[in-house]
Amino acid sequence: MRMKKGVLKSFDSGAYKATVQLAGSYKVYLEDVTVARNLPTAEMVAGRKVAVILFDEHNPKEAVVVAVYV
Repeated sequence: MRMKKGVLKSFDSGAYKATVQLAGSYKVYLEDVTVARNLPTAEMVAGRKVAVILFDEHNPKEAVVVAVYV
């Protein structure tokens, strides 16, 4: 399990899923990343920094956005 920094690219409030660009990765985006339900929809603005937990680094479906920060 690892925690990584990223930038929020988009957020689907209906599914509570996000597209995230991990720090240091300029071409690869993680899509359909689950977002923790305790994060308010109003905070999920494209361009914001996010913290992502990767439970399995080889399976992006096992990632969760756990924090949004400035």
